This record gives sequence, C-alpha cells and structure tokens, in this order.
Amino acid sequence: MNIVNARLRKQPGLYRIELDGERIAAIIEQPALVAATANELDAAGNLVTAPFIEPHIHLDATLTAGDPAWNMSGTLFEGIERWGERKALVTHEDTKQRARKTIDMLVDHGIQHVRTHVDVTDPTLAALKAMVEVREEVRHLIDLQIVAFPQEGIESFANGRALMEQAIALGADVVGGIPHFENTRDQGVSSIKFLMDLAERTGCLVDVHCDETDDPHSRFLEVLAEEARVRGMGERVTASHTTAMGSYDNAYCSKLFRLLKQSKINFISCPTESIHLQGRFDSFPKRRGLTRVAELDRAGMNVCLAQDSIVDPWYPLGNGNILRILEAGLHICHMLGYDDLQRCLDFITDHSAKTLNLGERYGLAVGRPANLLILSAPDDYEMLRSQGHALVSIRAGKVLMQRTPAQISRLG
Repeated sequence: MNIVNARLRKQPGLYRIELDGERIAAIIEQPALVAATANELDAAGNLVTAPFIEPHIHLDATLTAGDPAWNMSGTLFEGIERWGERKALVTHEDTKQRARKTIDMLVDHGIQHVRTHVDVTDPTLAALKAMVEVREEVRHLIDLQIVAFPQEGIESFANGRALMEQAIALGADVVGGIPHFENTRDQGVSSIKFLMDLAERTGCLVDVHCDETDDPHSRFLEVLAEEARVRGMGERVTASHTTAMGSYDNAYCSKLFRLLKQSKINFISCPTESIHLQGRFDSFPKRRGLTRVAELDRAGMNVCLAQDSIVDPWYPLGNGNILRILEAGLHICHMLGYDDLQRCLDFITDHSAKTLNLGERYGLAVGRPANLLILSAPDDYEMLRSQGHALVSIRAGKVLMQRTPAQISRLG
C-alpha cells in the first residue's frame, strides 16, 4: 500500500509514502499533486502523521458514572469514594466489556498507543487480571501499557506494598503511585521511595499521580524528581497531574524547575478533568487547577495531554477524541499563540511517545512500523481550528479505520 499527496508535519511540499508489509519502506518528495491509482490512498494534500497517543486513562473505571451513585460534589475525593462503591461490583467480564468499548472509541479517533492506570488496591486484583487479558486481545488495534495504580495508597492501604509487587509480577508494565493521598506526608515520601525501588528492580517505567490537589503544601513532585535524578531514571519517569503546581508561588517554582530540568522526568496534564475537579474549594477567584503546562513546555521539559477519564466517577463526559482534549487544553493553559498553534499536535503525538518510551516503535520514518494516520487538514493549526478528524488509521500496513467526512448541502 502507498499513500500519495501527503504533507508531513513541519516540512514543506508533498510526499509519497511507500509501505512494505508492516514497515515504512520509503518517503519520497513529490513535485506536484498526482492522481492516486487503485492501490493507493490519496491524502489530498492533508497531513499524514504517526498515530495519536492516549498517555493517561483509566480503562478499568470508564463508563461507570452514576453506577451506583453520581459524584455530586464534583471533587476528586468524592470520585474516589464513588469508585470505591463501584469497585465492589466489578466483575471480570464487566471490566473487559467496558474497556473494549472504550478502546473502540479511542481507535475511532486515530489512537493506537494507550497507557491505562488500573486500580490495584483490591486484594483480588480482579481489574488488573482482566486488563492483562484485554491487552492481548487488542494488540491488533492498539499497544496497551498497564500501570499498577494504587488508588487508595501504598503505605496507607492494607498490604499495599505486596499488592503492587504482585501486580508487576502479573504483568503490569508501569509502576504507579499516589503520594498525596497517603495518610501522612511521611507515608507519601515512603511510597515514592518504595515504588522507585520496585521500578528499578523490575525494569518497569514509572507514572505517578503526583500532587493532584490545589493544596500548595503538597510537594511530592520534588521528592519524585530527586529520586529520578539520583537514580538516573528520569526519562523513564512520569509525573501525572501535578495540579498543585498551579498553586505554588513563583519563588518556590523557580527553585523547583531547576530540579525538574535536571531530573529529565516527563509530565502529563489532563486539562478537561483537572479544570472540572480542581478549584472546588475556591469561592472567587477560582483557580483553573492545572499544572504549569506552558511554563514546563517553554522551559524545554516534555509535557503531553491526556483524557484521563471517560464517563466515570471523576468525569461524566468524554468520547475518546484526543483532539477535543488538545483544543480545550490549549485554551485553558493560555497557549493559543502563533508558535503554540504551529506545533500543537506535538502534545498528543511526539511528546506522548517520549513519555511512553516508545523509541523506534513510533514515528514517521523509513524502517519504522507502518502505523500512521491521514488527517483532514494540511497542518497543525488548521487541524485544530477546523476541529478536524483522523480520516484513515493504518496499523501494520493495513487500514484499521476509515472515516467519511460529513457532507453539507446548502439550500437557497
């Protein structure tokens, strides 16, 4: 299969992309538009990119909002309470069916790489066992990384450490944590040291829910960053949320940024979920409740955007469209300047690939997997402005999804 009349991000001109089985065989510059033959896909002057990435979602909790009760306060902590109630009703098949339905949504929007957090504060590890099966069943659709996520803590949950170790032994790819939810600061620090030891020992990646609060005194990010720095693990470590950074004063942040840059850790922001959950204890002015996405990005650190939840106790909306998150995030983070718009797809492609440590398994380059998208616009700016779509998703050299754009008939 070949693709003709393709535009590539950040490069002028048109290109022909040749696929040989499951690999990209050649990328050749075209002097002009050409007519596509029967065995060629016509990009029609639009972007062809590597697939979109969802770097932070909770597939075990999706599609459970209101079952058995709604999160009426809209706070993070009531969401955890409501999930605790729903978790008691979880079955193996229920988890798999909801995860598969959600994965289909993601695939329909051009996503082929997903990192899901799975709650392991359950003595049976039922959701994790189900997700390990799902990972195998959907390999033809997506690459799925599983995070062992201790929703109710490591140190403050009974047998939390043993459950984390068991989760990794059962096949989780990434070690998670939630230090700000531990009962005490000492437990939070201890949990970070434990999870970093576990990751170092097993060779796993790290992705910690870190300082997901408006509390300016929640400062576990500095602990995680320092552990990553001294161990030389920074590029394998991710700090998710870090919303307390939106409440830190600038003097502290100036010092913190020095450490963050030295540590080389990655960051994930979930803008729609954070602006929904955070700021709930404010009257006016109300905080946005997000981390400092623009500041981290402009300081040269790796930041990506994610959906987090789809119709669960923490967030009642969502449809799998990562472009919706990108648009909302750029608005919320004051990132609609010219330079930001020209390379905005970075936040759901290359930056996320770095966070997931995909290396040469990702990217539009000769010899790499023939996983790519044909989009509905010629550049990043127009893709965002027009609220565009992935028109074609190709995986392992075969068409996985094809969308026919809606047609409008003007009358009169």
